Amino acid sequence: MTISITPDFWQGKRVLLTGHTGFKGTWMALWLERLGAQVTGFGLQPDTDPSLFTLLQPWPDITSIIGDVRDPEAIRQTVRQAAPDIVIHMAAQALVRRSYREPVDTLAANVMGTAHLMEALREAENLQVALIITSDKVYQNTDDGVAFAEDAPLGGDDPYSASKACQEIVTSSWAKSYFAERDAVIATARAGNVVGGGDFSEDRLIPDIYRALASGEKLVLRSPDATRPWQHVLDLNAGYLMYVEHLAASNGKTPIAMNFGPEPGESYTVGALTEKMMTAMGQDLDPDVKPSKLKEKTLLSVDAQAGRNVLGWDAKLDVDATVRLTADWYGAFLNGADARTITEQQLEDYGVSG
Repeated sequence: MTISITPDFWQGKRVLLTGHTGFKGTWMALWLERLGAQVTGFGLQPDTDPSLFTLLQPWPDITSIIGDVRDPEAIRQTVRQAAPDIVIHMAAQALVRRSYREPVDTLAANVMGTAHLMEALREAENLQVALIITSDKVYQNTDDGVAFAEDAPLGGDDPYSASKACQEIVTSSWAKSYFAERDAVIATARAGNVVGGGDFSEDRLIPDIYRALASGEKLVLRSPDATRPWQHVLDLNAGYLMYVEHLAASNGKTPIAMNFGPEPGESYTVGALTEKMMTAMGQDLDPDVKPSKLKEKTLLSVDAQAGRNVLGWDAKLDVDATVRLTADWYGAFLNGADARTITEQQLEDYGVSG
């Protein structure tokens, strides 16, 4: 894939990026910084130690606001301060297992947090595009392995999935009710199972592998046979940026949704990805398997043909390149390399100048 991102589009653009302190958000913040955008980030204080956002400090070219999307006044004040042309909404409670422990907080962050943002954006006079990042788990998944296209029924059998499906509905309703007559396009992007260097979240495969290597403790897999549409954070963020540019050039007045993921059939099991990661890092972990008592879908795949047809987007990194790049990041970090140097180098190697 050739990266079809237009630096001139982003140069000087006022961008509000929520969730900028998270894993995907930090990579996106660094990319937008290199594109010359005027970025205001709004997100929680990082809840992992280490965290990629903290490791990459200082951020001299980004206005970082620590706040909670569940606080409507904080969101309103941030939107007024940022006066955004573009909004990329990544802030979320993004962990399935945590959603079982904290279902109401998950709904509050993902559903009401989106409603608070959408309500605040009604006052954003310069808004061109708001891209709301949801998940590939928004679909009613019967676990039969079908690749979901964007018109598949929404649903969710766990609190996280239900919250993200509701997020889609909230976004659509606000778009139709309050933005249909404005020169602003509201859209959603559905993707998940993103991997890459610098993710230290709980209950995620790659961070679990990193922690096992760093501590010498046993790696535990919950669902080694579960398949997921794994993709690198750089491919995914490239898709988001291309999507925003496309939306800004369109005259669409209705909500739009788009999947981002590898070709159907390119999903790999948790066990297979673990083996690839171990090989790439020159390690030999013999993981334990302790099935989770919490219900998670075994099969998950999305049909991202629309993104390929409309945007010309496709994954530049196949699964082997994704694993190699991810393993290189963690390997260098474990050997004491500077995290910002590693991350910027991988951006440059991907084709992001700055």
